[in-house]
Amino acid sequence: MEQQFTSAEVARLSGISLRQLQWWDEQGIVVPERDGRRRLYSFDDVTELAVICALRRKGFPLQRMRPVVRFLEKEFGGRLAESVSSGPEYHLLIDGRHIYVENSPRQVIEILKNARQPLLDVCLSDTAREVRYEIFKRRSGRSWSERARQASSRDKLIQRITQSAKRRRIA
Repeated sequence: MEQQFTSAEVARLSGISLRQLQWWDEQGIVVPERDGRRRLYSFDDVTELAVICALRRKGFPLQRMRPVVRFLEKEFGGRLAESVSSGPEYHLLIDGRHIYVENSPRQVIEILKNARQPLLDVCLSDTAREVRYEIFKRRSGRSWSERARQASSRDKLIQRITQSAKRRRIA
C-alpha cells in the first residue's frame, strides 16, 4: 500500500497552513483522497504541492496553477513523483503561454535561448528527491519550508543581480 499523509503531516513537512491545503483542495488544485472527513495525501500529491510551492516562490500566480497541475498529471499519467525520480532530470519550464516538460539538457537550453519572454524553471527531479528526503527526515522535525526560505533568499539574490545587469545594459 502506498504511504499516505494526513493534512497535519503535510503542513508540518511543507510549511503550508492547514487552511491553505483545504483551499487548494476546494479549488481542485491538489485533491487528496478522503477517509471520512480526513484528507489523505499520497507521495505524488506531496510532490505536486512541492512543485506548486517552488513555482509560487518564483512568483507564478496561483490562479494559473491548475492548468500546470493538470498538464503534469496528463504528461506523467498521474504518477509525477515516480516518473521523475528515476532516469534523466526533468525540468518544468513555463513562459506564461506555454508549458514545457523536458528531460534533455540540450532541449532545455534551446528553449531558454529561444524564449521571447521570461521563463520559470523548476527541476521536477530535484523536487521529488527533496520531498523523499524530507519525508525520510520528518521524524527529526526538519521541514522543506526551511529549505524554501533558503531557496527564496537565493532566488531574490539572483533576481537582484539580474536586474542590476539589465540596468547596466540599458545605461
